[in-house]
Amino acid sequence: METTIPTKKDVFADYDPEVKIRTKKMMMYLIIFAIVMLFAGLTSVVLVTNQSSFWVRVQPPAILWWSNALVALASGALIMALRAIHRAQKGPAIALTLSALALGIAFCFTQTAGWNALSAKGLGATLTKNENGSWRSRWNSLDQITGTYGADYTITYNGEVLQEDAGEFYSPSDTLKANPLSKNFKEKFNTAGALICVLIFLHIAHLCLGLIYLIINVVRLFKGVINPENSISLRAAGMYWHFMGILWLYLFFFLFFLY
Repeated sequence: METTIPTKKDVFADYDPEVKIRTKKMMMYLIIFAIVMLFAGLTSVVLVTNQSSFWVRVQPPAILWWSNALVALASGALIMALRAIHRAQKGPAIALTLSALALGIAFCFTQTAGWNALSAKGLGATLTKNENGSWRSRWNSLDQITGTYGADYTITYNGEVLQEDAGEFYSPSDTLKANPLSKNFKEKFNTAGALICVLIFLHIAHLCLGLIYLIINVVRLFKGVINPENSISLRAAGMYWHFMGILWLYLFFFLFFLY
């Protein structure tokens, strides 16, 4: 005697398809709104801190420019995947969604490599071994930043770029260079480096949720759950991905060029 395994009924099965589309879109808008509020709060911290303490402006590593291209290409692949499924082209839709997934994974690797490059220049933490032989992580101070001042990085105070002369730093209004400020910040906590680290890896964490959703959508495409008549899941994945891409581009130019 054959036994049949009951399939889970779609909660929207008894409703007009437009209800499902509107509901899923609204859920995605709420998720996006919550993320916007989170990052708006963190960038507000950058704005306040930038004007009230010593702040490091650093040039972005070249690999972060590549990450910009990767996130844009992934968005393009998802747009084409949605168009393909609307034309009932299942194979190309799967291939394009897989391409977006691969580009997203590559994006995460370039982001991590970008932060490692910044950390190597002194913006991150340093591991030291104490007298007991255990390792301790300590966030670098401003005097541990390496590179050519004015080319690789600059330091601002109260919104003014400090001038460097023979290893000492002066306010631009101190034309006689009588009051070096180096002693005031050499042991200061590198707030800029810490916030850049937090924003990069918090963005990666949210992006990973998008990658998981892309994997789910690839499985749904293979099974035929996503089809020309039911493509809202793929559209929602695209909405989330496009938003995360725009968010990263905003963070990139905000952190490295505006503040």
